[in-house]
Parts: sequence; structure tokens; C-alpha cells
Amino acid sequence: MRYLWALCWLAGAALLVTLGIVDYLAGTIRSDQLGMLQLGSGMLACLVALVGPALGPAMLPLVALVPAGTSLAATFLGATSADHRAPLAFAATASLCWLIALIAWRARTVLAAITVPVLTAAIVLQPLWAQGSGITTIAALALPLLVLVAIAAGVSARLVGLNRARQADAIRLAQRAEFARDLHDYVGHHVTGIVLLAQGARAMADKQPELVLPALERIEQAGTEAMATMRRMVGLLRDADAAADFSPLATIADVQELVTEFGPTARLELDGDFDGLPAEIQSTVHRVVMESLTNVRKHSDGARDVRVLVSRAAKWINVGVADDGRGRHGGRAGFGLRGLTERVTALGGSIKAGPRAAGGWMVEASLPVERD
Repeated sequence: MRYLWALCWLAGAALLVTLGIVDYLAGTIRSDQLGMLQLGSGMLACLVALVGPALGPAMLPLVALVPAGTSLAATFLGATSADHRAPLAFAATASLCWLIALIAWRARTVLAAITVPVLTAAIVLQPLWAQGSGITTIAALALPLLVLVAIAAGVSARLVGLNRARQADAIRLAQRAEFARDLHDYVGHHVTGIVLLAQGARAMADKQPELVLPALERIEQAGTEAMATMRRMVGLLRDADAAADFSPLATIADVQELVTEFGPTARLELDGDFDGLPAEIQSTVHRVVMESLTNVRKHSDGARDVRVLVSRAAKWINVGVADDGRGRHGGRAGFGLRGLTERVTALGGSIKAGPRAAGGWMVEASLPVERD
């Protein structure tokens, strides 16, 4: 994203320089006092247009009022001066249109409602001091259309951003509903075990009292595991979904089914002993593989080799999913990966995704077996 912004900034700067040269050749830049005001107003508009993307949603419209005000002042003085008529300033006009689009896109709604009309006036009133009746007529018709295009572009970008934000919220809610289901299953499993152990200890109290102490120790261990699970999962449940269905919890053993369903191009390699792993770790491993294979299916063209590796090294579980396909749309860091990142991080792990040096895409996650 930063790379894309840098390219856009360079393209915008090159465009403004080109338009500035056109202004100079057209005689827009004059050496008298009013001409210097127009030049200063145009340079200020270009400067704010270049730094505008780096400004916040509150600061941007306030800063944009400065070039809008100077442009209106230059227009008013030029219109009332019989000795000064100049062609339209292309660079300044383009900068003000860009500011309108940027504010309609990123600024706070109230501030945008105040600033956009001022910028609009600064643009559409420029024909008041343009030389030549033909130029004045054309500009009077074209400039309002440019303003409408800029506003439409900014509002469209704002709506797209809002829609993406709603999709991200929906993904997070779905993830948290799944966490709630997992927590239900984890705690239910441990509590059921505790109840059975307690019943067994009571039954043995009279006939085999020597077995009561080991049973109590197992009860203590099961309770400790349940508390650890709750601590890991409860932080994820900022929003609850009462309608979540409670399906069986996935484990590492279920990863093979995912790979088989994907097709013959996928291969699974399991390395290590996965017995006794916490349930939330196993379900997260399953989720990482499932989401990664889904992304391969959606975004990878011509993937002929998809490798899934799940390994255990000391106190860590490592998951890797790699393919040799050609990615579409420039990347795959979508909402699913965001949800995975939230889930893996909550368990004390890490996850990263990106293109491979040899071609294709790689998702790698590491999860701690034990967490303090």
C-alpha cells in the first residue's frame, strides 16, 4: 500500500509540474502584483494537494481552506481589475479538484460539508477573470463538471471504504462467534472430565482410599487446564453472537481431510508428536490451513504444487502452506488473514503471509504449545 501511494504521489507531482509548464507557456504567470498573488495561490494549492494524503481527516479540510481562500481572493481582485486578465491556471485548478476528491473521500463528514463548497466556489468562479469570451464560456461549462466528477470520485471511494470496513467487522464478528463456540467446547470438555473424576473419587473413597489422592490431583490438573484455556480465549470475546451454532471442534487430525478435499495438487506433511496439545491450538492450526487453502483456490492461478507442513519443534507448533501459483489482484492479505492474525496473536503466536522468492505464496504461523 505504501508503494502504491508513493507511485500515486510521484505521478501527481509529475502532472502538476507538467501543468505548471503549460501555465507558464500560456502566459498565466504574470510579474505584476496580482499575477504574483495568482502564482502564490496556485503554488499553495499544489503544495497542499501533494501533502494532503498525509494529513488526518480533521486537519486536511482545515488546511485546504487556505488555498481555497487565496484562490477566491485572487479571483475577486482579478475580476474587479480591468487591467488584469489571464488564462485559467491549470495546475491550481487540478490541485483544487484533487483536494475536493480527497476531502470527500477521507475528511470528517461535517468538515467536508463546509470545505467542499468553498473549494467548489474557488474553482467555478475562476472564469470571472479569464481572458477571452470563448475561454470564459468553455471554462464556465467545464469547471462545474470537473467539480462534480471530483465529488463523485471522492464519495465513491468513501463508500467503498465503508463497505470494506463493514465486511471486516462482519469477519471479526464471525471469528469471535467461532471463539465463543470453541470456548464452549473447551470448557465443556474439561468440566465434564472434572465431574467424572470427582464421581470416581467419591466411589473409591470407601473401597480404595489410596486412589483418591491421585484422582484429586487429576481433578486439579483438569481445572488448571480449563482456567488456562479460558484466559486465552476470553480476551477474544469482546462481541458475542448468541446465535452461534456449536459444531464439533476441529483438530490437527482433521487437516488431512482439508488437504484431500482441496485436490491432488495438495500434499500434507506432519512432523512431530501432536498428542496432548491444547484444543485451542489444534483448532487454530486447522483454521490456518483451511484459510490458506481457501486463499490458494480463490487467488492463485495455475497452482500445481500446494504443500502443507505442520510440525512440532520443542515448545512451538509451526504451520506452513505454500503454493507455486501466480497471484491475482496484487496480493491476498484479505479479511480472512486479518481474522487469523487476531486469533493467532491472542494465543501468543505469530503469522505472516507474502510472496515466495521462487514464485507463489506462503503463509507461515507459529503457535506456542504452552503459554504463561
